[in-house]
Amino acid sequence: MTGLNNLIRTFFDLEEMVNVFPTLITVGLRNTLVLAVFAMLFAVVFGLLLSLLLVSRNIAVRAPAFLYVDVFRGLPAILTIYLVGQGLPIAGIAPFGRSPYPYAVVAIGIIQAAYLGEIFRSGIQSLDRSQMLAARSVGMTHHQAMWLIIVPQAVRNVLPATMNQFIIIVKETSLVYLLGLFPLQRELFSIAQDHAANTGNLSSLVAAGIIYCIITVPLTHLVNYVDKRLREGPKLVAAETAEA
Repeated sequence: MTGLNNLIRTFFDLEEMVNVFPTLITVGLRNTLVLAVFAMLFAVVFGLLLSLLLVSRNIAVRAPAFLYVDVFRGLPAILTIYLVGQGLPIAGIAPFGRSPYPYAVVAIGIIQAAYLGEIFRSGIQSLDRSQMLAARSVGMTHHQAMWLIIVPQAVRNVLPATMNQFIIIVKETSLVYLLGLFPLQRELFSIAQDHAANTGNLSSLVAAGIIYCIITVPLTHLVNYVDKRLREGPKLVAAETAEA
């Protein structure tokens, strides 16, 4: 019984949870979502550009893009975040000054751009070649056809996978604690870790975990729903065509 009480006090101390929840919500949740959204925007834009390089017929363009993908998919995320967030300012490359916040956004963004680049590449290559031929036949240039015809369809086809990467980004924001965020820049994990270190109790980390789940679990179900709708769409169209 004593062991169970110790377990409850260590991980599920309601008083400690109540004490830390206001800061987790007002500071941690806000910063976690801001970091995730901006990192996702960075990753989507860079990932789209990267995907176009990956499908290029010019090997001099394609090879560096594949190298980028291999490197940033192969490195541990925490190492990339540290090298960008701490390494660049130490090397004298500090476009954002001393604030670690924008470096965290860039670090997560360049990691996820590697994954999204591959996702978008697979979406582009999954389309029938007749789409490009039809666009070119009406006078579009190759670049116009890619941006106006191919890319929008490819993004739609890989929308569930793209949304899933956002869920991963939300969780990866917990790694930016090692950049030494300012008090008002701390995300969920940083706040919970600081509170746990000060009190010797891990209930704050459990509280942060609950908030992460409140964010990610509904998003996961949304991804599954969107994926199901996209897969059922072509079947529904085919069935309606057959009935007609």
